[in-house]
Amino acid sequence: MGIMDTTLMNRRSFLGIASAALAGAQPSPVPESIRKLQPMTDGVQPITLDERRARIEKARRLMHEHQIGAIFMERGSSMFYFTGTRQVYGLVLPSNAELAWIVPAAEGQGAHDAITIGGEVRTFAADDGPFGVIAQTLKDRVSSGSIGLEEQVRFSVFDGLRKKSPTAEFVNADLVTAGCRMIKSPAEIALMQHAADVTIAAYRAGLATLHEGMSPQELSANIAAAYRVLGFAGNAAVSFGVNTAFPHGSIRAQKLQEGDMVLIDDGCSVDGYQSDITRAVVFGKPSARQREIWALERKAQDAALAAARPGATCESLDAAARKVITDYGLGPDYKVPGLPHRTGHGIGLDIHEWTYLVRGNKTRLEPGMCFSDEPMIVAGDFGVRLEDCLYITEHGAQTFSKQSPAIDQPFG
Repeated sequence: MGIMDTTLMNRRSFLGIASAALAGAQPSPVPESIRKLQPMTDGVQPITLDERRARIEKARRLMHEHQIGAIFMERGSSMFYFTGTRQVYGLVLPSNAELAWIVPAAEGQGAHDAITIGGEVRTFAADDGPFGVIAQTLKDRVSSGSIGLEEQVRFSVFDGLRKKSPTAEFVNADLVTAGCRMIKSPAEIALMQHAADVTIAAYRAGLATLHEGMSPQELSANIAAAYRVLGFAGNAAVSFGVNTAFPHGSIRAQKLQEGDMVLIDDGCSVDGYQSDITRAVVFGKPSARQREIWALERKAQDAALAAARPGATCESLDAAARKVITDYGLGPDYKVPGLPHRTGHGIGLDIHEWTYLVRGNKTRLEPGMCFSDEPMIVAGDFGVRLEDCLYITEHGAQTFSKQSPAIDQPFG
């Protein structure tokens, strides 16, 4: 466990560059494959307040177990997980008392309107800052135990808070927040399934627009347009040719040419829950080498999927995929040509969250855990990554999306 992966920020940076490149350009006609799409918004069932209340009670049980008196979190995915609210500045979640919301005085009424799960609202003046109010709230609600900080709390907030509470013991709250969020409920899995279905529909429409001379930015924009028609916000990081050998692309300008490997990666959000899918195809006729590496990649992905079962360690899935690649003669270990990064990451409300399929992670799999399965192969002048996310069941693992059956068949 630990801080959220920075790879997502890098990926978003490339997408930002792509968006900037499109700024000022004349809008292109919407391709037919995208115009034909229909919204997929029916059937989405948001997380209920009763489920969120049950999450809070589980967090409190874990807090008692680890002697944590309260957890402080800023706005973000953990706050949303427990309360359904993202807009409020901060939240104190005590082990034995009512929730307390920390809000700028000017936003007090808006906070009352946004909060559906209850709790006291405490405000702070702009000239005073929040730290005194947070410290007093913790003092009022915590009789014993340490103060847990949710992992996305900024250092500046922690620094201000410890100055106001010099005798308090501050600890990482991952044992509680990750302890709750790593195990997905059936409702969460259903939302992630919907997100995967939407992503496949957007990718299918986007790949139908490939043409000689198109830029990665154009394909990314087409897929984003497909998401909008489908009724959701989503992105696609796109690489062509030699740029596919970089795990998260490159800003190097490209135009699609016959024989280029094409890599599309990313996903969308449904009620906050993420998809993350990668497809690798060739524009035109694949070479023998492209077919060979693609088949090796699929074999490695299958090996990780077969190893995914309750009780297995996270590192064993990485080892299973890596063995396929090293037995072929690539690598060894994390060297290239070969598999330069971990085999997968946790996924849920954040596209990259606890825990990781990587060497050294001895966390054991449990039903409800969700991961990406993406043992990318960097082969020198191109790369191949097939990514499908999975969830652990009582008997093994189930993918949210059907795996690609062949290099010229990106969808199952």
